[in-house]
Amino acid sequence: MSQQQSADNVSIDDIPVDIDSTQSGEVNPTDVPDEIESISRGLAGEHPPTNPLVVLKAARWWYIHGKGGTDPAFQWAIEWARHLATDTPSDVERFDEFLEYLVTVGFADEKDALR
Repeated sequence: MSQQQSADNVSIDDIPVDIDSTQSGEVNPTDVPDEIESISRGLAGEHPPTNPLVVLKAARWWYIHGKGGTDPAFQWAIEWARHLATDTPSDVERFDEFLEYLVTVGFADEKDALR
């Protein structure tokens, strides 16, 4: 079964990619799909996702809709996927940047609320 996609809204799964807002650097929390918000909050929580494919799905969304390769949510998702794949310690500074970014985006009022 094929799906029709317009030129400004494409996806390879059920998470839409809004071409008009790609790499704008300005992410509004209401524009974040529920699944990506859930994964992102999970990455900030005490029991983050352990499936690298799920983590990479969020990384892809943040890369496309955030600040590209410099987006803190993208960087943390890639860091966490690397940790899962290699079983090496993750970068704590990158995690702190990720938490601060989620506060800036509007997911929480303070970093501690995300944990």
